[in-house]
Amino acid sequence: MKGNLLLLPASVWFALLLVIPLLIIVEYSLGKRGVIDPVHFTWSHLRFANYKDALDPDRLPIFVRSIEYAAISTFACVLLGFPLAYWIARFGGRFRNVYLVLVVIPFLTSYLIRIYAWQVILQDNGLLNRLSGDLGLGSHHVFLNHAFAVNLGLTYGFLPFMILPLYASIERMDVALVEASYDLGHGKISTFFRVILPTVSPGLVAGVLLVFIPAVGDFVTPSLLGGVRTQMIGSTIADQFGGSQNWPLGSAMSVLLMLFILAGVFVYLRRVGEEAL
Repeated sequence: MKGNLLLLPASVWFALLLVIPLLIIVEYSLGKRGVIDPVHFTWSHLRFANYKDALDPDRLPIFVRSIEYAAISTFACVLLGFPLAYWIARFGGRFRNVYLVLVVIPFLTSYLIRIYAWQVILQDNGLLNRLSGDLGLGSHHVFLNHAFAVNLGLTYGFLPFMILPLYASIERMDVALVEASYDLGHGKISTFFRVILPTVSPGLVAGVLLVFIPAVGDFVTPSLLGGVRTQMIGSTIADQFGGSQNWPLGSAMSVLLMLFILAGVFVYLRRVGEEAL
């Protein structure tokens, strides 16, 4: 009984910040657009038509684009984060904690400000175009309002979420397993896929989930670095609560996005194995 009391603070916090807001969103998704209040909800007239509108075929490209951008940024984070995490864990030495601090330092600045900084770098007269001109590659490239800018922003924003769990897994890895693989005649590539990758899979699975899930619903990055052709589902949902003032539709889209992510996570864990966590 005393042990269960330790769960009370976290349970209250969990209920206030997750369960209750989620129930409110579900309630809004079954209401109708009000005239005075944003949402008019009655139990006798549940409007499932909001979900039908949310699944309109015209919005399908936005869903697909969100998944595509999130997958690309997640893959890029793996390619960039794995070597860095491995180097810090294996070769960081006594400066290992310093390198980890450098990875975390961007979190000390608002994510919004950092994306605004990328907007300045990628604009027509920005740093990237000036650097490209100095290298003789031209200085009139269009980076903003393009898929490249959105994927770059997502990768930059969520890269630490990939590095930290990977580092934790690699740091706990038994180096003797790698040496034994070399002694048995396996090369570096074979050792990586047969020994290193399976051993650090918990960190890799956690990193993929920590990057992909928030990237799918991100709305700041596509809003500031992208345009109409790069709009993601997060931006569309934000528009329903902002300019369009269609809270029931935005709530229905939010619920559907959450269900899709939960289904995707379930399938992913079934494929890689829950024991990988």
